Amino acid sequence: MTDGCGAPQQTAVAADEDTNGQVVVAGKVTGGEGPLGGAYVRLLNADGEFAGEVQASPEGDFRFYAAPGSWTVRALHRTGNGEASVSAEGPGVHQVAIAVA
Repeated sequence: MTDGCGAPQQTAVAADEDTNGQVVVAGKVTGGEGPLGGAYVRLLNADGEFAGEVQASPEGDFRFYAAPGSWTVRALHRTGNGEASVSAEGPGVHQVAIAVA
């Protein structure tokens, strides 16, 4: 199932999930009251270039399939913005939490 932009349905990803050798950047967007659903989450490469965007699930979950490297994940929500960095050097799930203020 996809949202309107062709992105896969966003669900929580277990840290030990089998990614079939893929690099997965995944996590949760939170605000002062807990998980923030509906935030737009952008993936930026090491040069700050846009690589992709998904809308967080109602529980604030998001995931991207990416190449190995350093990434910035930015969340945009009507209540504020937040970002975090993650180094995803090899296959597996690379967790990142984004606090929106």
